[in-house]
Amino acid sequence: MKKLSILLSFMICLLYTEAQTIIQPKIMIIPYTKENEDIRTILEYDYNKRIVLTKIKEAFDERGITTIDFTAKLKSIESGNVLNMDNKHDIKSQTIDMSGADIYVEAEIICSSYGYGDKPESQVKLNLTAYDAATGASLANKIGVSGRFYTNDIGKLGMRAVESCVDDFLRVMQQKFSEIPELGRSLMLQIGFDASSQYTMETEVGNQGLLLQDEIELYISDHSYNNNYHLQGVSPSKMIFDDIKLPLCDEEGKNYTVSSYGLSLLKFFRSLGLSISRSIKGNTLYITIK
Repeated sequence: MKKLSILLSFMICLLYTEAQTIIQPKIMIIPYTKENEDIRTILEYDYNKRIVLTKIKEAFDERGITTIDFTAKLKSIESGNVLNMDNKHDIKSQTIDMSGADIYVEAEIICSSYGYGDKPESQVKLNLTAYDAATGASLANKIGVSGRFYTNDIGKLGMRAVESCVDDFLRVMQQKFSEIPELGRSLMLQIGFDASSQYTMETEVGNQGLLLQDEIELYISDHSYNNNYHLQGVSPSKMIFDDIKLPLCDEEGKNYTVSSYGLSLLKFFRSLGLSISRSIKGNTLYITIK
């Protein structure tokens, strides 16, 4: 009887623990880049930024966060000749897409020195922004500052800057990510027409002879997570959904992305006899009807 009581207590404890489990995302930390700036140049030639990136990763690791090494992943993909090396944007976006990360954290690192000599007064400032890797939606943003010290040890200053913001940053990021399975991922959708298109939103299409805008909204309603979407506005030449909820995963358990949704829309428009082009920027999907 005593053994049975112990076993039941253990099972209750185990079930309680499982119920309290929080989904922990895999995170990749990357350096911030300006438009047309090569991310490889920063990693290869800016020693201070490499040090601070390492300190950010160490801080995450110490808090039990699963991190993916961006530099190692980039080198691995480059060696496999997967990337289009002539496209600076593709290097970043394709590495994120192929990393398996749930979230990527973009770290803007500003190292400043004041004065001269062997030990000038120095400071490190961080701007950390977390993005959902599937949609590009921002999850969290925090600024960390080391304060000014008479030292040239960027590693120590970087760690001070990280420690000043990392706990609040991870708390907000985890909270936002944990809401996704319940609420869905957010996507913006803008649908317009090519200049030479013979169609408008008021054109009758499909077997039921409905207006194109009505066919689109019916499809969005049926293919948004829990039928959760918001139509910002519609005119004869444009239709904008400022929030469409996507599921975390598809039916096969794979990450459901903006590209996945774009493919489903391509098939939908083809079923109506319409040809489209697609483009993606962040968590916004642009559809142009030809």
